Amino acid sequence: MLFVPHFNNMKIISIGEILWDVIGSEEHLGGAPFNFAAHATKLGHTVSFVSTVGDDERGRRALERMQSLGLTTRTVRRVRHLPTGVVSVALASDGQPRFTIHRPAAYDEPELTPDTMEELTRERPDWIYYGTLAQTSPFVRRLTEMLLDCNREAGVFYDVNLRRGCYTPALVQELATRAGILKLNEEEAAELAVVYSIPSETEEFCRACAARFHLRAVCVTRGAGGCALLAGEDFVEAQGYAVKVADAVGAGDAFSAAFLHGLSAGWPPAEIAGFANRVAALVTSRPGGIPDWTLAEAAAMREGNAGAV
Repeated sequence: MLFVPHFNNMKIISIGEILWDVIGSEEHLGGAPFNFAAHATKLGHTVSFVSTVGDDERGRRALERMQSLGLTTRTVRRVRHLPTGVVSVALASDGQPRFTIHRPAAYDEPELTPDTMEELTRERPDWIYYGTLAQTSPFVRRLTEMLLDCNREAGVFYDVNLRRGCYTPALVQELATRAGILKLNEEEAAELAVVYSIPSETEEFCRACAARFHLRAVCVTRGAGGCALLAGEDFVEAQGYAVKVADAVGAGDAFSAAFLHGLSAGWPPAEIAGFANRVAALVTSRPGGIPDWTLAEAAAMREGNAGAV
């Protein structure tokens, strides 16, 4: 029987970087927290994305793109003294991205007015999402702590997304400790296993992380190989889907949005993992971090099971 996704209309705050991924002569709007916000919106949820853009041409285009994607710009600050974020992206032969991050950037200095902070809290968000990159900024870190403290009933989703030179083990531990959900890829899991002296075998790693950081769920993505998921006491491994790769930029962020969608809807772990894998595969097959895709396409991929690896 085909498992049909349904909407559960969550309210989500996503805080972090919005930037332009420059791939050759092309520019695609991205940043993990922004990509996540866009894909969560596509899944029917209401997302308040908290960030900053420069008062420049890229900033103006970013705000226009946000509006076209159905995202409000009320929580995005504009500043004159910093440029809108840019990342140079080089694609390996397998489509996996390699990033060169240019900082300082506008997203390093978000700010919410007291009225906007009160409004967000009054809306009672179900989830707060963050990654690691922007949290290296003291401005972002302080604002994130304020949002967490004002919304203690909200779940917290931490998408690790390590970037070379843009994290410390102490910061990762601090962010993981505030979270309820941890998502990371195989390379990040291997690195954290060494840093924190925990088992590297996937299931043992997930259980050790859940115990260490008091997590509700841990998910390790494996690219085309699918993913492994620990939800409560249940551990599952789900196959990936073979697609023609355009680029893998944003695939992990789409996975996160689909994963959170299924988890909050109360789906069985195997269904959560399978749905997230399908959404990530669709995004991988198209250029840019937030290409068009539909639930119907994800359902068709499941129904035919074509290309499962």
